[in-house]
Amino acid sequence: MSLISQSARPKKEVNKTKRDEPEVEEGNEADVDALKLKKKKRGEELVKKQVKEMKKLENFLFGSLYSPVEFGEDNQVDADDTAKGSDLFFTDRSADTVLTVYKEDAADDFSEDETDLQIKPVWVDEEEERTTVNIAKLNRLRKLRKEEEESVISGSEYVSRLRAHHIKLNPGTEWAQVDSKSKGDRSSDDELTDEENEDFADVLRTNEDLVVKSSSKLLPGHIEYSKLVDANIQDPSNGPIHSVQFHRNGQLLLTAGLDRKLRFFQVDGKRNTKIQSIFLEECPIRKASFLPDGSQVILSGRRKFFYSFDLVKAKVDKIGPLVGREEKSLEFFEVSPDSKLIAFVGNEGYILLVSTKTKQLVGTLKMNGTIRSLAFAEDGQHLLSAGGDGQVYHWDLRTMTCLHKGVDEGCINSSALCTSPGGTHFAAGSDSGIVNIYNREEFLGGKRKPIKTIANLTTKVDFMKFNHDSQILAICSNMKKSSLKLIHIPSYTVFSNFPSANSSLHYPRSIDFSPGGGFMAVGNAAGKVLLYKLHHYQHA
Repeated sequence: MSLISQSARPKKEVNKTKRDEPEVEEGNEADVDALKLKKKKRGEELVKKQVKEMKKLENFLFGSLYSPVEFGEDNQVDADDTAKGSDLFFTDRSADTVLTVYKEDAADDFSEDETDLQIKPVWVDEEEERTTVNIAKLNRLRKLRKEEEESVISGSEYVSRLRAHHIKLNPGTEWAQVDSKSKGDRSSDDELTDEENEDFADVLRTNEDLVVKSSSKLLPGHIEYSKLVDANIQDPSNGPIHSVQFHRNGQLLLTAGLDRKLRFFQVDGKRNTKIQSIFLEECPIRKASFLPDGSQVILSGRRKFFYSFDLVKAKVDKIGPLVGREEKSLEFFEVSPDSKLIAFVGNEGYILLVSTKTKQLVGTLKMNGTIRSLAFAEDGQHLLSAGGDGQVYHWDLRTMTCLHKGVDEGCINSSALCTSPGGTHFAAGSDSGIVNIYNREEFLGGKRKPIKTIANLTTKVDFMKFNHDSQILAICSNMKKSSLKLIHIPSYTVFSNFPSANSSLHYPRSIDFSPGGGFMAVGNAAGKVLLYKLHHYQHA
């Protein structure tokens, strides 16, 4: 039943009213018109009364936000009732004294061009300035330090750094970024140049750098990381993973192993979409590597030949055996940083140098003992090698001569070599699990003492890798479960929180960092490629 029908008069009352009305004689037209006008006014008053009751009920149910009070002679009677309903809903304008945009008096004067509005916090805790926080005492607070020896800071500084850390872990979305600078938004101030105005506009678009000054220095002790979805989750390998490597674009990742398949994945940390896989029927893959220029992939196994996969043409070429050589295996090799040479480990201490363009043998180098590991340095102009005699050789590839030969301290059988991207440091691993880190210039100058000796591994060192800025060195052994360590190079200490106690690294076999340092991929003997996000680095 509607509200109008509830307010209508009963039928008997209407009939009674009709009976009480005086009868009008047929010839009196003036009295008929007066009676009709009287009935019309009475009907209008009845409708107004019903509408008034409906408004009163609405005000009672929904408050004055939906039916605001109207001031006037007709509504004067219902003002009190409406006010009662408005108590259910109200607008909080307690910030009027601070936020000038809420001031009704200033509303007329406010315009879009005003830039002098100052928004102040509604409440400031005075205890923040008097309180001190020791950020070096708890492990979870050490990430807030700017310097290694920093410990006690004020409460306000603690709050500021927490906000900055939140911004660092939760960057803004791409669609909210301003792609281009608008010339029409430049200030017309005569005292400032156009370039200065653009700088001020950039400052107003973000507050990240205003909170804390960004720093690329990685602090020792603990490393912030997150375990992501496996990089090869869409197509795990049926055998051990012997090679993982990121393309120079930071998104493409290759994986290769003994199941004879070369796989490519687009790594984003969420889906890690599989792009392509290539099956090599005649060769279980022992190593696969991108050329630094990103044009080809070199693959090898325990065979007399090797393969080259052209990424542009999507074509696989079989190369070998090499002319003039009788090597039974070309499974170990390194690619020069300038993408010109491939150095293979040969028999009886020989190093075989092959051109990446012609795929032909262009030169050989000879060590006194057996050779087990290689590493390029200085944009491909120098080559380091080590083997069974415990010595490290430095070769000049421009003259094809040995520059220096020195003993790796405490090493009997060398098992791995690795150079930093800048060529200033190199690391040498041995069968005993010892890793020595050297300054390369000092070693060439005759200093045999290493900068630091890492003894955290107890079995043979199989693989080592520096990240892009040489602040992290990863070392692993495939003879023991979870035998992987990350070393902080500036302090030459091991990160104590990686790997965690409940991690499932299995037997790690290969490691690689993305070009920007944001991702770390670990291939293991179970056919999985574990993917980690290193929070210190913002880009992949």
